[in-house]
Amino acid sequence: MSAQGLAGPGRHADHLARRRRVNRTMEILAWVAAAIAIAILVIVVYSVARKGASELNLNLITKDPIPFSLTNAPQGLANAFAGTLVIVGFAILMALPVGILVAIYLNEFAPAPIRNAVSMVLDILNGVPAIVIGIFVYGLLVLGHGQSALAGSFALACLMLPLVARATMEVLALVPNALREAGLGLGIARWRVTLSIVVPQTVGGIVTGTVLAVARVAGETAPLLFTSSLVGTQTDWSPFHALQSIPVAIYELSESPDPADHARAWAAALVLLIFILFASLGARWLATRSRAKMAAR
Repeated sequence: MSAQGLAGPGRHADHLARRRRVNRTMEILAWVAAAIAIAILVIVVYSVARKGASELNLNLITKDPIPFSLTNAPQGLANAFAGTLVIVGFAILMALPVGILVAIYLNEFAPAPIRNAVSMVLDILNGVPAIVIGIFVYGLLVLGHGQSALAGSFALACLMLPLVARATMEVLALVPNALREAGLGLGIARWRVTLSIVVPQTVGGIVTGTVLAVARVAGETAPLLFTSSLVGTQTDWSPFHALQSIPVAIYELSESPDPADHARAWAAALVLLIFILFASLGARWLATRSRAKMAAR
């Protein structure tokens, strides 16, 4: 037997040992990266909770702010919470149907060139900075008309649209083609197969994408500074007026010299963090449930 043949098993063993070392090293690096990410999240949540817990009470969501108050009258951010509900609610109404219809068309009906081109446009739109969207909506809707909650909703809807569309496309792609072929084989029109068979299978995934999109835009400040920031201190529910929002209120309170305003800003930030936390957990639960139901079918 040649020396080369005798050395073969040894080289193989050395190669296997090196691969194991590299694999172990990469596992350790992955664990370290995950630990760093968790530690940063814990530090952020702890810092916000420590500074805002003192003002986290019922007055925060039931009382309006009192500017330049020299008394100890209870104050809150009821106008900001109401405005956020209106602005985000109308943003959902704008982005959700358009995003779902775009995803259905691209995944079920569009030819490959159109699907690829529009998908690339969605990816680009998803990467556009929020402040650029704010300036665009300011020039489109605010100049000559004034600020309003609807303008702010449209800006947030532009940010939500690619997220909803992409999430819907992903879950539509998971629906087995056998379901589509069965419907078409029975002589059902393609559009009816899509609406009656395909889309109902993806409701959980669509809701998940919507929840994640809402969590993404709920804390956006830059678009609202251009579209809905010149507001009063009273609670208002009209979408045709400029309404206060939680992110803008946090920004304005953080600029105040009053420590009490800073505490309310931290409390509002804590509420926003809690909302995003529960929204993310809910989206994760819905995604898991949707995958389990689709796997069962």
